[in-house]
Amino acid sequence: MTNVFDRRVSSSSDLAPENEGAAARSSEPPGDDSTEGEGVVRTRAEVRETCQELLRSGYVEEARKPEVFRRAVVYRNELAAALEPLDLAIRLDTHRGVAFVAVATEVSERTDDEEAAWAHPLVRRQRLTLEQSLLVALLRQAFMVHEQEVGVGQSEAKIAVDDLLPRLLTYLEDTGSDAKNQSRLLTLLDQLKAYGVVSEPDSKQELTIRPMIAHLANPESLAALLQLVREQAATVDPPEGEG
Repeated sequence: MTNVFDRRVSSSSDLAPENEGAAARSSEPPGDDSTEGEGVVRTRAEVRETCQELLRSGYVEEARKPEVFRRAVVYRNELAAALEPLDLAIRLDTHRGVAFVAVATEVSERTDDEEAAWAHPLVRRQRLTLEQSLLVALLRQAFMVHEQEVGVGQSEAKIAVDDLLPRLLTYLEDTGSDAKNQSRLLTLLDQLKAYGVVSEPDSKQELTIRPMIAHLANPESLAALLQLVREQAATVDPPEGEG
């Protein structure tokens, strides 16, 4: 004679193997990494989406996309692992609130030849013109002054177009027309927007200097720019007694 417990044990042991698999799968918590194919493990959705956003735009700002930036911080190791096969790396500046993708250091330092050192198949080298480089240097100077006054990452660094123009004309030839000078400056600013270092001027003709400028215009690149400017100045205005 069987009791109720015996009947429960008997009924549970009669489950078909495929039903047991279904029951086991249904007990898995949602959101875990799943497998596709044989031995292929899918990366968690948050890492995939964050990695795709970084590759799409090259950088993410906390002020503009706080959730994506938070994921970049939380999943930094997973993102680094996902980018490593591409010879890319993630860089985080939590003080300024910016995350960006960079070519792995070992790739850029494999050879002393400048062109060969940048032989990355996924990253196109973009050279700034002399005018663009000068403007970046001026913007970075204003950005550093702002951080010294209010602290790193405390507030957005802003500058008026009217304040920036005379600084630029210190190094560039004045066209003799205020309208042409301002048009040239606005064109240069529009070109630099693609690099994520500056915003479009607002209704007050003020623009925001974005935190990426601290990494685009590093001391090494600024030193190279200074040397180039000195060389060009020497060819235009040779020392007295020469030429």
